[in-house]
Amino acid sequence: MKRFVLTAVLIACGVGAASADSDAIAQRRALMKANGEATQPIVAMMKGGPFDLAAVQKALKTYVDAAEKAPALFPPDSKTGDTHALPAIWDNKADLDARFAKLKAEATADLASITDEASFKAKMPDIYKNCGGCHELYRAKLN
Repeated sequence: MKRFVLTAVLIACGVGAASADSDAIAQRRALMKANGEATQPIVAMMKGGPFDLAAVQKALKTYVDAAEKAPALFPPDSKTGDTHALPAIWDNKADLDARFAKLKAEATADLASITDEASFKAKMPDIYKNCGGCHELYRAKLN
């Protein structure tokens, strides 16, 4: 009976750990999906579409939220599974964390400094350079 209980506890812990791994991955995906959705109207504006300050503010708030939450969503036990995260993340976690901190700082500053189309066009490319740099180093290429 003791073996049965011990085995059941060990299995439950293993399932719990696997669930925690997939939770971090699922949370990362949801965060990045929200970033992508917030970015769509911004890209349209950068291509000459009508400027919409409310959409810009919403996107920047989304980026700040992601930058605050994302560093915790790359625990060492979430390297594998249904993820596009490259192993380089865990080899260079300090760099990844610094990039999220930079994104948060830039997006927070831009919330106050972007007030019109001119400031938008001057500031937003820097945000996307930061995002692109992370994707280039730490995200697997999608087919």
